Amino acid sequence: MSGSPGDSGTENSNAHDSLDESRRIAERLNGALKAAGMAPLDPALGTRFAAYLSLLLRWNQRVNLTAIRDEEGIISRHFVESIACARALPSGIDTLLDLGSGAGFPGIPIALCRPEISVTLAESKGKKAAFLQEAVRVLGLSSRVLAARAESDSRLYDCVVLRAVDRMREAVETAAGLVRDGGWLTLMTTEPEAVGQQLAAGSSFAWTCPIPLPGSAERVIILGQNNPPARET
Repeated sequence: MSGSPGDSGTENSNAHDSLDESRRIAERLNGALKAAGMAPLDPALGTRFAAYLSLLLRWNQRVNLTAIRDEEGIISRHFVESIACARALPSGIDTLLDLGSGAGFPGIPIALCRPEISVTLAESKGKKAAFLQEAVRVLGLSSRVLAARAESDSRLYDCVVLRAVDRMREAVETAAGLVRDGGWLTLMTTEPEAVGQQLAAGSSFAWTCPIPLPGSAERVIILGQNNPPARET
């Protein structure tokens, strides 16, 4: 039995409202990127970030995914920082592990911004892993969710990234063992903590200069290459 004309009008109105909301979020994100001195996202990518934000806000009402729970905070802290990380990653990375992914930062933004990278999201907490599975489905990503501790993964990656995980130094030691020779360990951290974390990674890593993260005097991205190839003389 077909719906009434009124039903059709309601559906069209809801779809229009949803599109307007998606555009509003995308514009707000691009405004935050501009304020940080970063290039904006194209409309299609902005729409996918809007869908990610909407899903995150809904799940955050019943699952403690992030301490920052408001739209503005998620955009300015989580999204902008994660997009900055995606853009800072070197070229030539085919596989990446986001260790302790939580709500998907920075792994999901990396998967959105750098579709050439095969991203694995490692999260041992069941409810957060369930959210990641749903986010991958809703956003149409090919990313893999590892619902277990990263130590259980036997793979080596071109890049392993960490951001605000528990017991960071221990996590860095674990992450360092998952980076292939010539691959990258990427830490989103603070300058005061960076030196200790670099030591925890071990002597095989050669580190680039810290890259400041927008909106913070101390937060940085540091990238270390594992056993970098010798330069030709």
